[in-house]
Amino acid sequence: VRDTRTLIIDGGAPLVERLMENNGGKDRQMGRKPRALILAPTRELAQQIDRTVQPIARSVGLFTTTIVGGVPYGAQLKALRGPLDILIATPGRLIDHMESGRAMLANIEMLVLDEADRMLDMGFIDPINHIAAATPKTRQTMMYSATFAGTVGRLAEQLLRNPQRFDIASH
Repeated sequence: VRDTRTLIIDGGAPLVERLMENNGGKDRQMGRKPRALILAPTRELAQQIDRTVQPIARSVGLFTTTIVGGVPYGAQLKALRGPLDILIATPGRLIDHMESGRAMLANIEMLVLDEADRMLDMGFIDPINHIAAATPKTRQTMMYSATFAGTVGRLAEQLLRNPQRFDIASH
């Protein structure tokens, strides 16, 4: 059991505050593209994140969806066509949707890498770099990890601008 998790974040306004800007109106009917992307290493973790984020997002009028492997494409395609503010995904399935032109990341304002060390241990360095390259350079990036040594530290150097580091003790 790990005693601490580390969060490294670069600057930016709070996520909900930014997502609430221009929330509704014509964009809602036309189908917004996601403005926040949360990447998780496994389907189970992505679904757990969704169960936590969805009630909060709904309470302020934001739409979320989860894109993971092992689930039929139909519902995912429908969710990607509709209004969407927060996209929670695993790297492999997200890249499938990106390559088919269904997942557009041009409006991403915040990229969150949860359990970054685990994603790298699972061999997701190239997919993470591919996904990050499809998002605007002006995005805010957050990385959660048990360690920032080695490959995780190098990834943080690549993806973050003027990062701040927070160590969070377990409860």
